[in-house]
Amino acid sequence: MAEVVGIRFKENGKMYYFDPDNKTFSKNEKVIVETVRGIECGEVVSPNHKISDEEIVHPLKRALRAANAEDIKILENNRKKEIEAFAFCEKKVEQLGLDMKLIEVECTFDGGKMLFYFTSDDRVDFRELVKILASQYRTRIEMRQIGVRDVSKMIGGLGICGRPFCCSQFLDDFHPVSIKMAKEQGLSLNPGKISGTCGRLLCCLKYEQESYEYLAKITPRVGSVVDTREGRGTVTESNLLTGKLKVTLDRRPEAIPAEFSRKEVKLVKRAKINPETEEDAFTEE
Repeated sequence: MAEVVGIRFKENGKMYYFDPDNKTFSKNEKVIVETVRGIECGEVVSPNHKISDEEIVHPLKRALRAANAEDIKILENNRKKEIEAFAFCEKKVEQLGLDMKLIEVECTFDGGKMLFYFTSDDRVDFRELVKILASQYRTRIEMRQIGVRDVSKMIGGLGICGRPFCCSQFLDDFHPVSIKMAKEQGLSLNPGKISGTCGRLLCCLKYEQESYEYLAKITPRVGSVVDTREGRGTVTESNLLTGKLKVTLDRRPEAIPAEFSRKEVKLVKRAKINPETEEDAFTEE
């Protein structure tokens, strides 16, 4: 076991563990830490606690100290510089005729580097742009091409459910999502209905999948043979979320299927999945 403190550098970014170095930090406190790219200022999202060594990526960097008034002022100045650099870079991109869209500018805490995040359908020769930016800001310039899911996370917005994007609210990282998940959750396989604003499969398909897999194990699927209080029958309709089943009874096959909850039936024979009816499961990273 090791004591750690969880720190995030962006409002909706990934949480990283740091060694508190015998200091105690409170939630939402600004902290100066040592990272692979130098000294940074982050916010505590998980105060001092212990976790197993398997959960730690070694070597663990140190949390140096709580941020002071001067550190907060540096952060504010960096935010102003980022806004100014964004406008300047957009202007130069237009002047140079580059086929790219600027998404965000990030300035490291110590001012030693500025990162420009952009999207483009093709490779971009931005060497001239980097020279102009380096001359303007007298610091190291790094251009990073990102994907559509990263853009949604940075910019935010409303999903088809009417709520803010999951990726911009609470998801630390992206995970592979497959069309098979949508099928197992009983959703329409129409791409327009299971894709987010970014055009990729909905992130919620992934973090709801575990619950659906559990419900699928305890709920007889369509075609299964079950015993009910009214006799043996075959499941013709199954709702994983409500647990409601419609069963065609053997003793009255022409009648309307009777309705039961999964707790009221006993599985006799589980229906097998026909591989020939299974859609190809592609995955999006």
